[in-house]
Amino acid sequence: MDTKKYRTTTSVITRNIAEFDEQTDNIYETIAMLSKRANQVSSTLKKELHRKIEEFAQSSDSLDEIFENREQIEIVKYYEQLPKPVLIAIQEYLNKELFYRNPEKEKRENAVASLNSMEK
Repeated sequence: MDTKKYRTTTSVITRNIAEFDEQTDNIYETIAMLSKRANQVSSTLKKELHRKIEEFAQSSDSLDEIFENREQIEIVKYYEQLPKPVLIAIQEYLNKELFYRNPEKEKRENAVASLNSMEK
């Protein structure tokens, strides 16, 4: 995941709620979609962080020899300063970078379309 491409604020800001139901026509559907995307981003960042920290893992069983590694601390600080996954998901949504679909909605639309074609 390219964390440098995310140019968004790291704090929560007030947003116009009308922007969130433009694409889906349903604010609740949009919120559910953003929640799922935020979970995806969060798990990706978590895996990435754990992979980088594993490089510093020691195989010794002695708890007395735990010491701070400067590089490891810098990596953790970098990930702490990244925008929260929800803010990343919101930015992607507002930039129309998210692909989403609702299978239930598609089934209903197809059923209505087939009924309309049968009536003709």
